[in-house]
Amino acid sequence: MNSLSPSAAVQLCYENVNGSCVKAPYSPGSRLVLYTVFGCGALLAMLGNLLVMIAILHFKQLHSPTNFLIASLACADFLVGVTVMPFSMVRSVESCWYFGRSFCTFHTCCDVAFCYSSLFHLCFISIDRYIAVTDPLVYPTKFTVSVSGLCISISWVLPLVYSGAVFYTGAYDDGLEELSSAVNCLGGCQTVVNQNWVLIDFLSFFIPTLVMIILYSNIFLVARQQAKKIENTGGKTESSSDSYKSRVAKRERKAAKTLSITVITFMISWIPYSIDSLIDAFMGFITPAYIYEICCWCAYYNSAINPLIYALFYPWFRKAIKIVVSGQVFKNDSASMNLFSGQM
Repeated sequence: MNSLSPSAAVQLCYENVNGSCVKAPYSPGSRLVLYTVFGCGALLAMLGNLLVMIAILHFKQLHSPTNFLIASLACADFLVGVTVMPFSMVRSVESCWYFGRSFCTFHTCCDVAFCYSSLFHLCFISIDRYIAVTDPLVYPTKFTVSVSGLCISISWVLPLVYSGAVFYTGAYDDGLEELSSAVNCLGGCQTVVNQNWVLIDFLSFFIPTLVMIILYSNIFLVARQQAKKIENTGGKTESSSDSYKSRVAKRERKAAKTLSITVITFMISWIPYSIDSLIDAFMGFITPAYIYEICCWCAYYNSAINPLIYALFYPWFRKAIKIVVSGQVFKNDSASMNLFSGQM
């Protein structure tokens, strides 16, 4: 240490403290860029998903089983933006954890729980869309508000119980205690997970993802068949019931296409992290820190992207945002406003 120049000297997270982690600081310019990029992501995840929740819960016209699932999904993404992203931002840029060991465990728990909650919500939404497209007229009696509430409960309870059981019991690093204590020096918050739990995590991600792929593939096959059927009967006179059925089917197909973009975005965001975690556990944790951080932030940014998808593809959401931002939401009759005027 004495032979090094001041600029080349090793920096610690906690100077003059034994057992402190080594700090790998970025240049001031790089830190500013990273804080801006990560901070914008966290802000968008918080504000964007908050707007989604306000819109769906405030406007009576949006009170439907599907939209309640979307609002609950937005809540999970909002909590990622509040409890996970700001602290991960400091860890990623400063390469140190300054929030204490207890909060590190809580942060990791929230990270896993809210991300799995998003996955479960998306899986239930895909089931909802499958029923809506394949049997649009019977759908309202099959997927009711109470069924939606049950799906929401499962999507929250299972991830919270799972993450709490794994990380608060210490089961995740069984057999890796020496490695875990070595990487978790003072100022560190690295979770070393053994192969068994990594495999369970991967399957918990892969199986719902596979279910969503199968369901949306079937949805588009059915949608294609319905479109051909409507095209073939285009020159014929439709009865009022057939005309109503075709309009409902078209509306449900449009909603399914929009939500499928949300699912595809989720998979693209999370697949790098899931594959890297699996390979890393079985290859002796060889992933460089910067690769791990890139994979983490690709996954985190998914929570910020969903509101942008809704804004791009849902005219009702754009109209709701204007009403909320302009303050019209505080009017007595704002909850009864028509958000679908001029739309199918």
